[in-house]
Amino acid sequence: MPDRDTIKNVISEAEPKTIGDYFLLDKKIEEIKKNQEIESESLFKIAILFSFTAKGIKEAINVECCKLGVIPEFFAGDYKQYAQDILNKNSELYRFKPNVVFFFIDIKSLFGENFFSPYQISNEERKRFVEEKIEEVKKLLQTLSKRTSAKIVFHNFEVPCHSPLGILESKEKFGFIESIEYLNSELRKFIKLNSPIFLFDYNSFSSRIGKDKILDHKMYYLADMKIGMEYLATLAKEYLSYIKPLLSLSKKCLVLDLDNTLWGGIIGEDGIEGIKLGPTSEGMPFWEFQKYILELFNRGVILAINSSNNPDDVLKALREHPYMILKENHFASMQINWNDKVSNIKKIAEEIGIDVSSMVFIDDSQVNRQIIKEALPEVTVVDMPEDSSLYLKTIMEIDDFNTFSLTVEDTKRGQMYSAQRERKKFQETSGNIDEYLKNLNTVVTFEKVNNFTIPRIAQLTQKTNQFNMTTKRYLDTEIKNFSENENYFVFSVKVEDKFGDNGITGTSIIEKQGKEWRIDIFLLSCRVIGRAIEKVMLARIIEQAKKEGVKTLIGEFIPTAKNSPAKDFYKDNGFKLAEKKEEFQKWNFELSVSNFNYPDFIKIKNEKA
Repeated sequence: MPDRDTIKNVISEAEPKTIGDYFLLDKKIEEIKKNQEIESESLFKIAILFSFTAKGIKEAINVECCKLGVIPEFFAGDYKQYAQDILNKNSELYRFKPNVVFFFIDIKSLFGENFFSPYQISNEERKRFVEEKIEEVKKLLQTLSKRTSAKIVFHNFEVPCHSPLGILESKEKFGFIESIEYLNSELRKFIKLNSPIFLFDYNSFSSRIGKDKILDHKMYYLADMKIGMEYLATLAKEYLSYIKPLLSLSKKCLVLDLDNTLWGGIIGEDGIEGIKLGPTSEGMPFWEFQKYILELFNRGVILAINSSNNPDDVLKALREHPYMILKENHFASMQINWNDKVSNIKKIAEEIGIDVSSMVFIDDSQVNRQIIKEALPEVTVVDMPEDSSLYLKTIMEIDDFNTFSLTVEDTKRGQMYSAQRERKKFQETSGNIDEYLKNLNTVVTFEKVNNFTIPRIAQLTQKTNQFNMTTKRYLDTEIKNFSENENYFVFSVKVEDKFGDNGITGTSIIEKQGKEWRIDIFLLSCRVIGRAIEKVMLARIIEQAKKEGVKTLIGEFIPTAKNSPAKDFYKDNGFKLAEKKEEFQKWNFELSVSNFNYPDFIKIKNEKA
């Protein structure tokens, strides 16, 4: 296996500013990969299908991925050969087996002469032409999604700023500009219904840069480059929004400072009446900043506070300030004290039950940011601007919270962590752990995998690190394939108790191998670790295996830097060690000689698996 850190360290200090810098770094990376003889199976595979010359994009993506510690391998389709690559089922594209495909057809290539002379045909002919192009693109996307398990990221089309008809464009029944807007709209509808395909909003991307700037006219005529080389690196960075969730590199928790971050001023000095927050010129930046953070909370991002302050002052502000958007119940952890911020982040991670590498830290103080960067390099630290009017823009550009699906559990995550605080208080007042578990009134519901649970099961495999026996990552398409294969038994676990609904917090995937069953995935969210849910899951597997006449249950453990909480699970629950290597353990449970029962303090409800 390659030492990913070797490559990461080579470029960690580099700040490439030009495409030339990216070419040089790419060359260094390729030399290291060659010298280390990196196996292709260990690489993340990226396919690039562009309708024009895009030299430089591969190099930029390579460098940006390696900054994350990810070593990519590339398939770059030949010039204007994207259709042949997709339609030929024996093409090199499919032999490559990509993890993600970035697919970019520019509007000039798609429309051909009709881009330059759209009004040489009638409105009706133009509408038919556009409908044909929509079907053409749909066919390519459908074929690609059927022949690969990769995520497909398809660019929509840049809407031109100019029309041959000038100001009369808006009077046309089906004008040139409208035709491209219609094309984008129809393809958006299509992509919404096809889970492996995602839309890259290139029209918005080019608008942010400036449609008059994004094209280098000289390079366009010399080399058919439809995007200037100086913006290829910007495009590559945008692609990371899709790469990070595929590699389970998305973050879970946003850790926030308070003074001059969530509000202007210092609460301990200015008091609740003196801080800047609300519909005034000074308060508006912080007010809108909080509104956006609330939307992150609503999509499942965990919020926490790390502030040097008097807790009473802060709680008064959170509870009583008339323009405070974020309230006490929005935060899963509140470290409001005079301790150092490094210790507080560690405490937040411990309280919530996540790793510090899952955190994004925001603080107006450059000193505090630098301390966290040096002490906890795995934490993503946002370089906040000095000008608070730029706070909203800065947080909108963070791409670390992206996921490929939004589940019911995501939308309720804030409530779940609020309930978790109540559980901890209840545990502290209980006489012992047995009393605590019994009085939780836990109810577990098993459910066989179905179209409603597939996204959550896939999400759990991608995000769960601590109690995860093998840490294998699966996409929703792969979970769907398991669900349709009679040789697999896949179920999810929903957990409820007196404090609320934890949602689907566990899953297992078992491969049936005749009289032996192999546990491929066995994982549990950190929210319910230590409550015997894992024993309930194992009891369910053993019960089903006995019903089907299975003799041996095989459990596998693949150790990682984060899953030590799971390392003794099989050993502690009656499995015998059959094979042990540094990177792999195999455990056997003989059903004919071993018994395993459900914990008697947990109720099984509406069993569907």
